[in-house]
Amino acid sequence: MTALHLVNARTVCPVDGEGQGDLLIVDGVIADGLVPDDATRIDCAGKMILPGIVDLGVATIDRAAFRAGGITRVALMPDQSPVLDAPGIVQRSALIGRPDLWIHPIAAATRGLAGTDLAEMAICASAGARAVGTGRGWIADTGVMHRVLSYARDLDLVVVSHAEDGGLTAGAVATAGETATRLGLPAAPALAEPLAIARDLMLAEETGARLHLRQVTTAAGFALVRAAKARGVRVTCGITPAHLLLSDNAMSDFRTFAHLSPPLRSEDDRKAALAALADGTIDVLCSGHDPHGPEEKRLPFADSTAGAAGAATLLPLALGLVRDGVIALPRLAQLLAHAPARLLGIEAGTLAPGMPGDVILVDPDTPWQIDADAMPGAAGNTPFDGLPVQGRVLRVWKGGREL
Repeated sequence: MTALHLVNARTVCPVDGEGQGDLLIVDGVIADGLVPDDATRIDCAGKMILPGIVDLGVATIDRAAFRAGGITRVALMPDQSPVLDAPGIVQRSALIGRPDLWIHPIAAATRGLAGTDLAEMAICASAGARAVGTGRGWIADTGVMHRVLSYARDLDLVVVSHAEDGGLTAGAVATAGETATRLGLPAAPALAEPLAIARDLMLAEETGARLHLRQVTTAAGFALVRAAKARGVRVTCGITPAHLLLSDNAMSDFRTFAHLSPPLRSEDDRKAALAALADGTIDVLCSGHDPHGPEEKRLPFADSTAGAAGAATLLPLALGLVRDGVIALPRLAQLLAHAPARLLGIEAGTLAPGMPGDVILVDPDTPWQIDADAMPGAAGNTPFDGLPVQGRVLRVWKGGREL
């Protein structure tokens, strides 16, 4: 038997709230009761203990970035090379991170993510897939999406959808508006998002399937999700810190680090996102981790690759939302750990006895400055380069074992 006793800690649990005291992990599982005599004792000096972050929808497996960000489990997007549309590929993806990192693949909803023929969802689920998804694209064929949702419902798998109408966004790199016009960038109207959301919500309501909109970023999109939840539709949605804290003004100097997918929106949409976070419309806060090096980012804006490295900065940026009074700490733990774990059907994301000993020790007050050139992991292409933040992950335990 191995035992770890974390003492003098400020615990933050999405279910039980905040507390002061200790946490016991025995044989990799959070335990309640007497502390074994041979337990390893660690004084947390009043710092915060949070559940390990479950990051829903990462594009790349990036161990160093995940460790720095306190991420112990990730849901891997299906648009890999090769696409996660076959059981062997899914099973290999699910196993390559253990024991330090648990990878929960999102299998492709259609073969090759082409949006036409359904993939073998049931076999992929038996191989380790925890969800099925459309990847970075939207399934344009309504009949295909209806079949995807119906099949996933029968398998009790959540469908993770990218909500942008491809007929409007083809070739676009920005949201239509003053900034895109001034910069001369090919742009699509923000309407592309609520159009896609409206269709997928209607299909989810008709089929009774579980639908997760990986990123919702517009006021109209949030209004649709809010209304659907009130009707009892089984829908959830996520967002990244970039769409909560930045508007399309961040692209004003052609900064390719601000070339994201979905693209940054207007200031009014950004404010609507903060309101949606505060009122509970948003269920998941994710990193959208998609690192790209200079060969993909040091290009004209329209030629650069969309995406940002977000794993290492997810927690400090989220803690800023707590300091600003947008959300409370237990709600933060819900957004980062418990809600994504529940969506994926994983017993994790809380500090309750019987849960895996996936926990992180955090100093919420340590000041530091985000530096793209010094970011841990595959690349540092962050739109927050140079931003002062507070909060660092000090230590990470996966199943009671320190990483």
